[in-house]
Amino acid sequence: MHVRRVTRRKAPSLPGAVGGRTRAALVQAAPEAHLGSLFTGDAHHPPTLSPAGFRARSVSAMSLETSPEQVRTRRRRLRESVPAGLAGIGAAALGVGLGELAAASLQTTASPIVAVGALLIDLAPPWAKDTAIALFGTADKIALIALVAVVLVLLAAVAGVLESRRPPWGRVVLGLIAAIGAVAVATRTPFSPLDTVPPLLAMVVAVLTLQFLAKTLDGAEQRARQRSREAAVAATRSSAVGATGRAAASDGDEDLDVRGDATPAGVDRRRFLIYTGASVIVGAIAAASGAALSAGTRAVTAVREAIALPQAAVRAAAVPAGAQFEIPGLPPVVTPNEDFYRIDTALSVPLVNPEGWSLRIHGLVDNEVTITWDELLALPLEESITTLMCVSNEVGGGLIGNALWLGYPLRELLKRAGPQADADMVLSKSVDGWTASTPIGALTDDRNAILAVGMNGETLPAEHGFPVRMVVPGLYGYVSATKWVVDLEVTRFDRVNAYWTDRGWSAEGPIKIGSRIDVPSGGSLNAGPTTIAGFAWQQHTGIEAVEVQIDDGEWMPTELAAPISDDTWLQWKLDWDAPAGEHSVKVRATSSDGEVQTDARANVVPDGATGHHEITVNVTA
Repeated sequence: MHVRRVTRRKAPSLPGAVGGRTRAALVQAAPEAHLGSLFTGDAHHPPTLSPAGFRARSVSAMSLETSPEQVRTRRRRLRESVPAGLAGIGAAALGVGLGELAAASLQTTASPIVAVGALLIDLAPPWAKDTAIALFGTADKIALIALVAVVLVLLAAVAGVLESRRPPWGRVVLGLIAAIGAVAVATRTPFSPLDTVPPLLAMVVAVLTLQFLAKTLDGAEQRARQRSREAAVAATRSSAVGATGRAAASDGDEDLDVRGDATPAGVDRRRFLIYTGASVIVGAIAAASGAALSAGTRAVTAVREAIALPQAAVRAAAVPAGAQFEIPGLPPVVTPNEDFYRIDTALSVPLVNPEGWSLRIHGLVDNEVTITWDELLALPLEESITTLMCVSNEVGGGLIGNALWLGYPLRELLKRAGPQADADMVLSKSVDGWTASTPIGALTDDRNAILAVGMNGETLPAEHGFPVRMVVPGLYGYVSATKWVVDLEVTRFDRVNAYWTDRGWSAEGPIKIGSRIDVPSGGSLNAGPTTIAGFAWQQHTGIEAVEVQIDDGEWMPTELAAPISDDTWLQWKLDWDAPAGEHSVKVRATSSDGEVQTDARANVVPDGATGHHEITVNVTA
């Protein structure tokens, strides 16, 4: 026994050898070292499995998913996924940023982000559109662009991880994302082959950048692993030196080079992070530059600002002195341009130069008519005050506004074209391809249905349809209020569907009678005299009465403001001596033809919401 121990202790004196195995081999076997405690024996005798070890090994074999080695592997992969995901995000940021800059520089409508967002709007079911409007209101477009950006970041991170683990699948994912952008661009109207340049540029840049960053990261990780292995060897040798003497260790140093690459591991990782950060920064700068350049399609803006609209041949009647109640919190009866709601499918506002604008009237007509911007302005324009409303307006909602419009009656232009007897609809089309189906009767009767060029005394704002939009009293906007209008096709409802008709909305959209409470807005108020006030409407019919009900009591008549016309909303108010406690307040309207607003609740789909607007107030003594 004693002799055997001596022999066993001298065996490691050979540099780099322990028990007949090299130290490198022992280091490579290190991941399984935790199993050594299961065995008995030593380096010169075959190990035997002890009873306790047998039981432990059986449990380990039955629970491989929780073994320490697998936990370490998962943690290592998670740590490695973070920089890989950053590589994907950096590549996507640079590609998308340069794509946005290219779109702005080429003055195309092919912004990759905007095109994808617009495609999502086209494909979204009505409930998704209504949910977005209900949650975000007129900020729905900003929310959608933010959602597209977030999804893009997540997909880019996944692409980075895939490229790190299973190349070239990460590049394939980025290529597919760019292909979706190209398809989205191709579905926009108008489209030209030049529009494919931005998404293709984004794809090429993103793919090449990801390949470069992944290669840089892989090199850094390989060198880090190499240094880790060398450090492990050094640690093992250091332990052996403690057992055999410093002299042997000194000899071993001549046979083992543990210095590795002269470049520190941290430098490689910093280099990767610098490259990735630079990609994100350059991409952000490019995207911001593209946005600034798009907003500076300044030629159109300058043209709009320089336009002096002609005086109206027919002036609108002055707003009656009693049309506006001076009540704090009650909006004005004529909505300022900056407060007028905006709901449309255009993620980026179309910039149309009026010098190249024209409107074509065709289809079931005796004479096709085309009119240019200069020809339109030369016609006797008319003023009218009209309230517009979005079909997505919930009960008590704010997607409604009233403005002074300047334009030319559509009935006069249609009279030139001569609609045929079997025509019952006019399909209007925007410059971006959006369409609306309007009953031809609403465009040919005596209402003030116009091609508008002015709004509240100024040239039509770009976001509200510059240079020309349609304004039709009595119809929801989705079937009448076409912005940036360029085409009118006289046709039939049984021959063609409009944009929202294909998405589950009714073909005709007359505005339903409605009312809302603006003051108080709910919450708390002090007991005593107060005023309840709001608006009521039924465009092209008019309002006869508005009533308020408090706590399921009797309906009480309110005071009506002076109406501007039957085509506008009007204000109402009720003085109330509010007692302490919690109270419910409801409102309903009655139209000039005797229709009483229903209390039956209906969703906005397919033809507008119904029901009484109700608020709850807590009155404190």
